[in-house]
Amino acid sequence: MITIESADKALKTYYLDVVANSLNTKINPLLAKFEQTSADVWGKEIRKVVSNGINGGFGAGTETGELPSASKHTYQQMILTLKNLYGTIEISDKAVRAAAGNSGAFLNLLEGEMQNLIASAKLNFGRMLYGNGTGILGTVASVTGNSIVLDDVKGCFEGMIVDVVSSESDATIVAARRIGTVDRANKKITLEGAAITAGTISADDYVTVQGSYENEITGLGAIFGTDSILYGIDRDTHKWLKPYSKTSTTITDAVIQGVIDTVEENSGMYADMMVCSAGVKRAYLDYLVTNRMNVEYMQTSDGTQAISYQGIPIVSDRFCPAKTMYVLHTPSFRIYQLCDWRWLEGDDGKVLKQAAGKAVYNATLVKYADLLCERPNAQGAITNITEA
Repeated sequence: MITIESADKALKTYYLDVVANSLNTKINPLLAKFEQTSADVWGKEIRKVVSNGINGGFGAGTETGELPSASKHTYQQMILTLKNLYGTIEISDKAVRAAAGNSGAFLNLLEGEMQNLIASAKLNFGRMLYGNGTGILGTVASVTGNSIVLDDVKGCFEGMIVDVVSSESDATIVAARRIGTVDRANKKITLEGAAITAGTISADDYVTVQGSYENEITGLGAIFGTDSILYGIDRDTHKWLKPYSKTSTTITDAVIQGVIDTVEENSGMYADMMVCSAGVKRAYLDYLVTNRMNVEYMQTSDGTQAISYQGIPIVSDRFCPAKTMYVLHTPSFRIYQLCDWRWLEGDDGKVLKQAAGKAVYNATLVKYADLLCERPNAQGAITNITEA
């Protein structure tokens, strides 16, 4: 007979490995390239010691002259606080009881909930990779009732639960509202629920994922951002913490090679992957076709088909910023984690717990992790590209 206890056991013994594998290797080809490790995790923080520059104790000399003076390496400690990543499923008591005598129906119930969780986690983790850690989905341009026009709706989806945060005070002014519709052509979202009082939301306020403001992972947006402090280190003093960025309205082999060469000259490291928006990919394909060049393809490590540039894969990603191509040295990146995906267990060891005052059971998947790039100067970007 199917019970809550058997559902609990299935989540722990079967679905955990399935979910962890999907979220670690199948979100997108970029994340699949990043090593995941628990090294250098101390308590709630990542503390990674990296060297910069070279050992100066090398030189040439005369046969009887002085030997080169020793010179120690320079080290810096990068510090990040682990981010708390959660995913929750909900199963009603009624649904469990209805499937009590039918194992097939029960498995379909669990399978449906898990697939929805995996899809949501993939979407949000993929989005975070390109973010700056703030969790901002878009900045408010105008408001009419519960309809909000944003500067960008690429990260907004129907069903997503969002907050609206004041850009002046950082306070949450509208909490936990479900996005009912997304009008991508007009960059407009409509929030469900009670009417929002006029004047509550102002231009330049932020729409964020519920509870996520300033709590998301440190993605490419932070590395390529303008903040002077990265990983607790002053980038104006330590220039190797700044990636290379080039502005170009066109995307050509010469432009791409120029960025690859400059990054190699700056860091001694060579790009092994490029990611761009779909519009930039189309613009590059147009360039190849117009100039009668062969379009070569390859597969990435996760099986994604990619355009090949001298053996370097170029892939498009729905969350990559518009008009942008990133030229990356992926071995410089690691996902540092306290542990891999785990179910949040109660004192009794169970993962399915009844919600207070409701005939439903919740289970929460958790991971404590963040993304760190040890060599920001080994990364490059091409921006302001005219999309096709």
